[in-house]
Amino acid sequence: MISVETAPQNPSELPPPPPPHHDDEQHRTCTIFRSKLPDIPISNHLPLHSYCFQHVSLFSHRPCLISDSTGNNFSFSDTLLLSRKVAAGLHHLGIRKGDVVMTLLQNCPEFAFSFMGASMIGAITTTANPFYTPSEIFKQFAASRAKLIITQSLYVDKLRRHGASGDDGPVLGKDFTVITVDDPPEGCIHFSVLSEANEDDAPEVAIHPDDPVALPFSSGTTGLPKGVILTHRSLITSIAQQVDGENPNLHLREKDVVLCVLPLFHIYSLNSVLLCSLRAGAGVLLMHKFEIGTLLQLIERHRVSVAAVVPPLVLALAKNPLVEKFDLSSIRMVLSGAAPLGKELELALQRRLPGAILGQGYGMTEAGPVLSMCLGFAKQPFPTKSGSCGTVVRNAELKVVDPETGSSLGSNQPGELCIRGQQIMKGYLNDPEATSITIDADGWLHTGDIGYVDDDDEIFIVDRVKEIIKFKGFQVPPAELEALLVSHPSIADAAVVPQKDEVAGEVPVAFVVRSNGFELTEEAVKEFIAKQVVFYKKLHKVHFVHAIPKSPSGKILRKDLRAKLNTAASIS
Repeated sequence: MISVETAPQNPSELPPPPPPHHDDEQHRTCTIFRSKLPDIPISNHLPLHSYCFQHVSLFSHRPCLISDSTGNNFSFSDTLLLSRKVAAGLHHLGIRKGDVVMTLLQNCPEFAFSFMGASMIGAITTTANPFYTPSEIFKQFAASRAKLIITQSLYVDKLRRHGASGDDGPVLGKDFTVITVDDPPEGCIHFSVLSEANEDDAPEVAIHPDDPVALPFSSGTTGLPKGVILTHRSLITSIAQQVDGENPNLHLREKDVVLCVLPLFHIYSLNSVLLCSLRAGAGVLLMHKFEIGTLLQLIERHRVSVAAVVPPLVLALAKNPLVEKFDLSSIRMVLSGAAPLGKELELALQRRLPGAILGQGYGMTEAGPVLSMCLGFAKQPFPTKSGSCGTVVRNAELKVVDPETGSSLGSNQPGELCIRGQQIMKGYLNDPEATSITIDADGWLHTGDIGYVDDDDEIFIVDRVKEIIKFKGFQVPPAELEALLVSHPSIADAAVVPQKDEVAGEVPVAFVVRSNGFELTEEAVKEFIAKQVVFYKKLHKVHFVHAIPKSPSGKILRKDLRAKLNTAASIS
């Protein structure tokens, strides 16, 4: 159960984001940007599962989930039925409204059944990366207060350990239940306990639009990973902004096959691929891991028509010579997100896929997650510009503010992008201070990204205020790595900043101050971190310095460190 001792921290009691203000004084002082598409009515009085399956009778026998690892296909009616069975099974295991279920899975049909089944009984899903270290998993497990973990057998050993420090922690089989989607190791339960339950045993649960349904973790603009409370209203609004209406921004057709190679534990894939496809009636091709040859074979075999990707995948499709050996003519849309895509790379892929519409979306977990999307994906498309990440989604407002003064800026003036609407998060779990920093009193969510809106209402990202590092679209929080570094007895101080990388986009680089009298090598520091973090958080370079530059208040001056990386200045 997500709950805490003080009422204001309980996500079910946090107020919904304030409605948009339209007072005359604000509009005299604030430039508001809106979508070129008209607002639409949104049925966000429904719970998420009812909304996603609302039109299932229109395409009940069409393929919904296609698994690359097993070859099994599940129709929309199958998917609905199995989700109801899982809801009943979770209820039998004692999961109730407000309880948290952790999914620790690679892409597979069971992920969808688990997420939708939890929604049906008012439970909340926290999605975790199965490649996390035991310590990283248990930090999220403890913060979310999950009661049950759904995973694969190869990750169970991680759940028997309680982190690198060896401290006491929850015990598998005693303090929490583990369900595996394959042969269960000792102390675990097979997924069939859920999937073979009697669907009629799923209870009727009263769900309010502002009840939590998903709890992904994000570092936001700064600091350590925090639980992001997304409600039924949040996710329904975001999905509707993309695929609903007479001219949907993301025009998914019933005969589409949507590529799901991006991990479903990432909000981009969960929202814009799985949930949007369920709503629109498009099939989802689930790939449990990326391998370029397998990817190309599956695109050709299943006639994939919509590909959701990240820049490193665009790089592979644009430059790998293997691509020329496969027929990719079925692809009609390529949506790139999670990190900015450069114009040159965009044009290179366009030459490889001349029949496809290539464009970008821009999002942030806290924003529900989509802020903007290319209007070239619309049913009635608009002309778009290379390098743009589209226009703000419908039923939302966007403004650009000066990061120093907070004053509103007009077109073609770069500043921090802020978004407002019913799709944004309810708040950070048990962290009202971080919530108030991210969402201001007027309901504006501050993204920490610097961009501008041009005369055609298209958004361009040019810089970042926030500290988060993006490695192939994955978040790398500098504060998390810095805390680990200073725990080393030979390190007196440390700072972590991003360095540009052609393949990954950004990689984490550390500046380290040795403790007096201690010898320490770069490899030793790298190895120390590598043992404690998932692969994309590993340090790529360590620079030893005499001191970390800081402001009078003690804040790390990351701009100064990034400048050192971009110049030929010697680093002692």
